[in-house]
Order: sequence, then C-alpha cells, then structure tokens
Amino acid sequence: MNPIVHAELSWLMSQALPERRDRILVTLAGLSPDLDGLSLLGGVDMYGRYHHVLSHGYVGALAVAAVCTALARRRGAVALLSLAAFHLHLLCDLVGSGPGWPLHYFWPTSMREWFWEGQWDLASWQNSLIGMAATAACLACALRWRRTIVEVFSVRWDAEVTRALRARFLGEST
Repeated sequence: MNPIVHAELSWLMSQALPERRDRILVTLAGLSPDLDGLSLLGGVDMYGRYHHVLSHGYVGALAVAAVCTALARRRGAVALLSLAAFHLHLLCDLVGSGPGWPLHYFWPTSMREWFWEGQWDLASWQNSLIGMAATAACLACALRWRRTIVEVFSVRWDAEVTRALRARFLGEST
C-alpha cells in the first residue's frame, strides 16, 4: 500500500482520541515502518536489501510505541493504538505490497521471512479500492467529528475542508 493509505487508515484508528496531538502520534506510528524506505537514498540495491527489514518488525514497533507514548497526553491509549497502527501497516504490506516483498519481523535477531502467497500487486484494484474507501471515510469524519485527516497538517486547512464538506452534505451555511 502507499503511504497515503497507511496514514489514512492509522488516522481513522485514532478517532476515539479527543486530542489532535494524540491522533497525529498514532498516524505517525502507522507511517513509521516505511522509515526504512529511506534506504533508497543509498541506491536501489540498498533499498531492495533493507526495505521491509530495518523498521518493519518488533524492534521498530517497540521503539515507535515508546516514543509515541512518551509524547502523548493519553499515554495508555496512544501506546495501544500506536502498536495497532504499526501492525496494521505491516498487515497491509503483507497482503498488498506485491509478490517478492516479504517482511522480516524478527530482525535483527532473525532474518526469517514472512510473506503471503496471495500478495496482490501494489497497483492492484484491491489497494485502489481500500485507498478510495479510506479517503471517503476520512472525509466523512467531517460530518460526525468536525475533522478530517487534513488536521495532521493544519488546523486551519482542516476547518476549511470540514466547513466545505458540511455545507455540501449537511446543508450548513458557510
């Protein structure tokens, strides 16, 4: 799956949290496994060797959960949701990153590969459908909670998007 969908799914998981800061932390936790994608800066060979290895495992999950928990207001909830968002990312990668992209969950203690024979391609209809549904759900949050995933970037922009969506779908005046 692409990073936008990972972010959307993680943000959706965080909706029970009342504070924006905590929702952003959970969203970042769901994106964090792809930090090992920065290995591309070392070239295609390095990317092929280290993506889905360095931060797609239990060490990354524990480190990310610790950082998110330390920065959170509701520490217990953020700890659990950060771990859940991190592992949802791994599950999505396991099924939707394409054949030939195993996970190395137990790295650095083991290089055992985790994969699923039915992995669909990154550009599959399944990933597209999940992406469209996640985007629609993120925008629908404007109708119930008066916020969208845009809050991750800007409160002001989010207010404008929310205002426009509520005007369009609920008939609220602008």
